[in-house]
Amino acid sequence: MEIVAVIDFETTGLSPAQGDRATEIAAVLLEDGKVVDRYQSLMNAGVRIPSYIEGLTGISDAMVRKAPKAAEVMREVSDFVGDYPLVAHNASFDCKFWDAELERINRKRPQQFACSMLLSRRLFPQAPSHKLGTLVEYANLPVAGRYHRALADAEMAASLLAKLIEELCNRYEVSKVSHDLLCKIQRTPKHKVGRCIQQHQ
Repeated sequence: MEIVAVIDFETTGLSPAQGDRATEIAAVLLEDGKVVDRYQSLMNAGVRIPSYIEGLTGISDAMVRKAPKAAEVMREVSDFVGDYPLVAHNASFDCKFWDAELERINRKRPQQFACSMLLSRRLFPQAPSHKLGTLVEYANLPVAGRYHRALADAEMAASLLAKLIEELCNRYEVSKVSHDLLCKIQRTPKHKVGRCIQQHQ
C-alpha cells in the first residue's frame, strides 16, 4: 500500500461548529505496515478545557498554555502530512476538526479520509464494539500508550489499519490494497465487500 498518514486529535468537545477546538494532534506515516515517521504536538487555541475532558485525556489548561499556537501547529502538521492519503479512527470526527483548523490558516484538505472504524465494522463485525481500545484488544495489537492521547491513539489506529489490510489480503486474496479501495470498502455493506474488491481489481 502507498504511504498513508494516520491522524488523531484531542479536542475540547465534539463539534468545531459549536466552538470546540483541538488541544493536541498526532500524525504517523504508515508504510508497508510499519510506522516510519511521527508528528505530535499539544496546541494552544486559547480556549478553556472542560474538567471532564481533562479527566478523559489528562490534558490541562496549564499544559496547553505552554504549547505552541494552534495555527503554528496546524501549519507544521499540514506540511508533515502533505498530500498523503489520510486515515483516522472514527474519521468523521477527526475530519471535522482537521478541516476547521486548516480553514483557520487558509488551507484546504486535498485528499480523502479512510476510516478504520468503518473498515473494522466491515471486516470484524463480530468484535464486541468498534471503539479503538476494544479493537486493539480484540485483534491482539500492542497498546502504544494512554488512550485519549493523540500519539498513542494514532499509533494504535495505524496498527489496526495494518491488521485490517492484512485481513483483506488473506480473506479476499488481494495482493495490493490502495487507499482508494479502502474508501470504497467503507461505503459498502459488509455482505458486498467481496464484490466491491472484485470490481476494483
